[in-house]
Amino acid sequence: MQHAPTTKSELRQRRHARVRATIKGTAERPRLAVYRSNRFVSAQLIDDAAGKTIAASHGREFKGPQSVQATSVGAAIAKAAKALGVSSVVFDRAGYRYGGQVKSLADAAREGGLTF
Repeated sequence: MQHAPTTKSELRQRRHARVRATIKGTAERPRLAVYRSNRFVSAQLIDDAAGKTIAASHGREFKGPQSVQATSVGAAIAKAAKALGVSSVVFDRAGYRYGGQVKSLADAAREGGLTF
């Protein structure tokens, strides 16, 4: 018998697995996957049908605090999506709470022209 998850990381991984069971990205509507580490935030556009990453942006590319990084990453991923002709995505927050960096990234992506 497995132990009940006790750490924040384990609980987040369970939430992420539960959501990923229903979310699928396609070429027309890729999945916008967000990842947060202690230092950076990153985002990818993923076509799950083909198993390919279409575009990506990482906080390393931008200077400043994490909230500024998140906004910059959101704007960059929206610009990359527009260049590829993608206007609609499925948002995958990966089990993270919708607030702070995740919200900043999502808002910047919406301002950049993505709909989700």
